[in-house]
Amino acid sequence: MAKPGKIWYTVLMSPSLLSLEFSLPKTLVVIAALAVIVALDLVSRVRGKPTRYALGVLIGTILSLGLIKASQVIFGPDLPKQGTAIALGVFLIFIAWRLLFGTWEARTKATVLGTFVFWIFFHVLSGEMPDDRTAHLIAIGTAAIPAVVWCLLFLPYHRERLSIVFCMVLAGMLATIPILFYDALVRGGAELHFFLFRIAPESFNSSARVFVSGHWPGISPLQTSLLSMFLSFVLVGVIEEGSKLWVLWRAGRQYVSSIDDVMQMAVLVAIGFAFAENVTNSGYFLGFVREFLLTPGSRNWAGFLGNVAGRSILTSMVHIVSTGLMGYYVGLALFAGPFLREQQAKGVRYRALEWCHDVLGIPKRDLYRRLKILTGFTIAIFLHALSNFLVSLPDALPGNPRTVGDLLHSAPSSPLHYIALLLAPTLLYVVGGFSLLTYLFEKKENMKELGHIVEDGVETGE
Repeated sequence: MAKPGKIWYTVLMSPSLLSLEFSLPKTLVVIAALAVIVALDLVSRVRGKPTRYALGVLIGTILSLGLIKASQVIFGPDLPKQGTAIALGVFLIFIAWRLLFGTWEARTKATVLGTFVFWIFFHVLSGEMPDDRTAHLIAIGTAAIPAVVWCLLFLPYHRERLSIVFCMVLAGMLATIPILFYDALVRGGAELHFFLFRIAPESFNSSARVFVSGHWPGISPLQTSLLSMFLSFVLVGVIEEGSKLWVLWRAGRQYVSSIDDVMQMAVLVAIGFAFAENVTNSGYFLGFVREFLLTPGSRNWAGFLGNVAGRSILTSMVHIVSTGLMGYYVGLALFAGPFLREQQAKGVRYRALEWCHDVLGIPKRDLYRRLKILTGFTIAIFLHALSNFLVSLPDALPGNPRTVGDLLHSAPSSPLHYIALLLAPTLLYVVGGFSLLTYLFEKKENMKELGHIVEDGVETGE
């Protein structure tokens, strides 16, 4: 689960990027960098490739500066909280967000996204105190190691161009912004006035508890707490998996030619998301660095590596499994036409689709496509919420049991005390999830090249 810290406020309120003073050495460095980028553009054109690095850098820079400035206006402490102005700012940010994922070729899009991410991180780091900046840089370097390892584990299943790999990982990193932005709205007590209606963002825990108390008033406090906790994780899963689904659809759809392609890109999005979550949340890698490495007189490498390894394996695999399975269903949806034709040739009939087609008049392909996307999205939300619930369950139960023996109040000598409660989600997601994804990657029908997606969202072979 993403529990956003105060990183978004650092992004919003630091003035460093938008109030740069003139410096001749820095200006020369910028000019030299621009010259290199333009030279790369010219080389690409000579080679007959349509890459536009300079355009990508320009667009990424403009959009990043615009997002930071708009956010500073929305959340500025000296500006009155005007609901209509905030709503307008959110709407403009949404428009810019769509522009960020334009329909460019892979290297240009990777350049746009990479430039955007670079300026956001530069803005954050340049506005921090030296000690905080050091902690952040260590956290970024540490989190990059498991991200690269996960990429190396999954990329052999279906080779992708390096530009597409970077594009999808960067898209996954940016998919964390909606949940961070929503958290900032909640923390700032903002209200959005859209003329005819008003939206007041609330914390998921509060909303879930109010919902449970209103619909099940007779249940015990423990049941209320557990059910509220699970529902809050479902709400988090809706935003996180919805954001990953959106960037997968916008950033990768034009490059896929098989179901394996979509799964591969979904896994890369999940890896990018997990990396960004690890370095932006003050309780994850950043917290581990401060607690175990930078606390004076108490450097503890064993504790640091243990926490990093646990978060890198279990929580990263939760994102990979949830989003990877969603990618499988998105792949079925994107290639609905060829898939249904193949099934029809084998004599397989989908009577429910035929009935809905006869009643609603919607083409079977479109019905199948919507059903598969909804199915994949629902599975991803459930797996995400279930993992967060299982990991948080020991802290919510009386006595905070850590083992099966603690949970069942077994005798002190019972071997059940050696079985950690976290073993269940570990086996389910790391062992079971990895095996399931491997099986899906190796299915021959998922490897079959079905053609690229054209502008109207259907297959070229259709």
